[in-house]
Amino acid sequence: MGKNVDVAIIMGSDSDLPIMKDAAKFLDDMGISYEITILSVHRCPEAAAEYAKSLKERKVKVIIAGAGGAAHLPGVFAAQVPCPVIGVPIMSKTLNGVDSLYSIVQMPSGIPVATVAINGAKNAGILAATILSTSNDDLYKKICDYKASMNESVLKKNEKLHDIGYEAYLKDMK
Repeated sequence: MGKNVDVAIIMGSDSDLPIMKDAAKFLDDMGISYEITILSVHRCPEAAAEYAKSLKERKVKVIIAGAGGAAHLPGVFAAQVPCPVIGVPIMSKTLNGVDSLYSIVQMPSGIPVATVAINGAKNAGILAATILSTSNDDLYKKICDYKASMNESVLKKNEKLHDIGYEAYLKDMK
């Protein structure tokens, strides 16, 4: 913490790291600077407030915040830092992440949090990169290339399906 980065990835618990690593991996692939932090707004509120202040001072461009259960973390940071916040609802044991999803998506007027799917950290990384690409031509090209590669991959799969039939295709998938 402390250096200038484009994206801050924050999670409420280390148990969120297996999900949140997908955002970091995508940012790595795109060459985007980031830092990863574990901070609970409930268990260490003073440290979370200080970290939010540092993000604001360092002019971090996008925050990706993953949280489960009550999932207040994305909203708390959205209230304190004037940059886009992307919330990642983490699947919980009690309500399968629906509680987290509702907590993040139902923010009050004036404190928006973009919200991806439950455990959708990769999409959060893609969204962060897309936001940053609006002012970075090199990154814009990388995002375009990424989307083109997805398009090509699907079209190749479709061609293979038509060439060999669904039964052979299914066998190849195993």
